[in-house]
Amino acid sequence: MNEVRNSAIDAAEACDVLVVGGGPAGSATATLLAKAGWKVVMLEKSRHPRFHIGESLLPANMPILERLGVLDRVREIGVLKRGADFPADGGRYNVFHFDRALRGGADYAFQVKREEFDQVLFEHARGAGVDAREATRVTRVEFGDDGRPARVLATGPDGAHSLRPRMLIDATGRDTLLGSQLKLKRRNRRHQSAAVFSHFSGVARRPGGDAGNITIYRHAHGWMWFIPLRDDVMSIGAVCSPEHLKQRGGDSDAFLMRTIQSVPEAAERMIGSERIAPVHATGNYAYECTRMHGPGWLLVGDAYAFVDPMFSSGVYLAMHGAEQAARAVDAALREPAREAALFDAMQAQFDAGIDEFKWFIYRFTSPVMKHLFANPRDVLGVEKAVVSMLAGDVFDARPVVWRLRVFRAIYALTALGMWRDALRGWLSRRRQARAGFDAETLQESQ
Repeated sequence: MNEVRNSAIDAAEACDVLVVGGGPAGSATATLLAKAGWKVVMLEKSRHPRFHIGESLLPANMPILERLGVLDRVREIGVLKRGADFPADGGRYNVFHFDRALRGGADYAFQVKREEFDQVLFEHARGAGVDAREATRVTRVEFGDDGRPARVLATGPDGAHSLRPRMLIDATGRDTLLGSQLKLKRRNRRHQSAAVFSHFSGVARRPGGDAGNITIYRHAHGWMWFIPLRDDVMSIGAVCSPEHLKQRGGDSDAFLMRTIQSVPEAAERMIGSERIAPVHATGNYAYECTRMHGPGWLLVGDAYAFVDPMFSSGVYLAMHGAEQAARAVDAALREPAREAALFDAMQAQFDAGIDEFKWFIYRFTSPVMKHLFANPRDVLGVEKAVVSMLAGDVFDARPVVWRLRVFRAIYALTALGMWRDALRGWLSRRRQARAGFDAETLQESQ
């Protein structure tokens, strides 16, 4: 039996790197490794273009796009984003402009239709020499006695595929191919949320240079995003506690509209608008895998962890992880004895950065954070550090991180001063973290 199995493995198509998933994480990793001279195969289960949520990029994305060689193409399909605005008292809002970031860097980003953005990256990978195959779904990963991936089985338009990679990169996003197969995926016990979202036309934008900014609103059970896209399209989503979203009664369209109408300033911007896309609902928003890597394999982007998209961090975290993964895999293929140490270092660096986003996300809907964001003050450069976090500058960013620690101290002192409201907010977060909403991304309303 072992001889038959070994013969099948030997007959499998060999490659240096197999990337599963053709989204931003997969395409970026594949491109960089192909440019480094490796034989790279990338398998994407769908065909581009395909719908995907997560349309807001961060300034920290811009240098990565430039290094990949696609920044000008993304500029052509994107809407310029100079900052993000958050609600203030009295129906006002505060704009956090990226040019106020502590360490400078790119002071802009783009809002993009993900079906266009992902296709640009996928085709660019193919142009860089990646053997990029669409409509090809991986069905199973078989491991050898040494614990390394021995054979990857897939099916596509031309039948069955069998591949034998030296290194396997899981960039399958929320599918978490290896995370699911190896039972690594865990619900985030500290934060749970669910969302309902769609696209609209005719929604009012911010005036002047802020027309491309993302707007974040709070509602009674969570928060909402307004993301301006090309061709008079506005992406609008309501992120809610799972407990609240369960009350939508199967009518996500009406639920979304009720949530928007519950915020007067958001409702005013919707006058004369029209929904132009299906309504989707998604649950199990926050999760993470118990480890990022093993012998011969590595998880990148959402395949490893997904945080609430409150600060538009998803694409940036995926592409930052892609760069780090490409660097680590390249070094590991050249010096196999260093593989475990390289992957350990990558996971430690990534975990430290993502934790900066998590701290703010867990507390964003609290009364204390509402007060601080509505009344920003630049004590010791703390406001600039928060803008830097919003821009994505959280990795190897000591000047930013120590000021974010000062912000945490300010948060704690403010919580003491309004302890009753702070306690109610804390108890609410604890209750919602125990709740759940099991639907993955579903198209529910036409």
